[in-house]
Amino acid sequence: MILLASDCLLFELSSGESIPLSAEMISVELMGEAADMFESEFVKHAAASVFHHYKHDLGRETITVAEFAGALEKVLRGLGVEVRPATDEPEQSPSLADLGELADEAGGAHELFFYPQLRQQLRAQLRQSPRLVRFRGLRRCVKQLTGARRWSPRCERMHDQILEYLNKCLRAESQSAECTLVVE
Repeated sequence: MILLASDCLLFELSSGESIPLSAEMISVELMGEAADMFESEFVKHAAASVFHHYKHDLGRETITVAEFAGALEKVLRGLGVEVRPATDEPEQSPSLADLGELADEAGGAHELFFYPQLRQQLRAQLRQSPRLVRFRGLRRCVKQLTGARRWSPRCERMHDQILEYLNKCLRAESQSAECTLVVE
């Protein structure tokens, strides 16, 4: 287990993932469009106050992004700032597709069905207009598609082919130049 830094809280995303952030790292993006209405120092101090309350006053180590944003909104309203609530969770968690599961679904046909399913999964993620497209389980996927028990040069070639295919598909399918591909 990794020890959490004393100046950090674990922020839980809607995807179930948790990321450690310090008071200084908390993004003004939690405020959405309202952040343009006043100085960033004002927001930083308000966010640091909310952070301190949860970390030191309540002794919490984890908090959801939505819970933090709600508390920050209350603090800002208490200071006389009119804040419109966001319709979505401010930190939209990216979709995450499991390449190992796609390889499982391909069954005995391996690559014949895998690549079309992979492209379909990429399109499904891109329909949400994300800034980040994520896939996990690449190593397990490669070993399953190649039928290997241990990593080999053949696995390395398949690994590179999948990454190249994803990059080409992303360039062909993506409407946004700001979209980033993460494959784990």
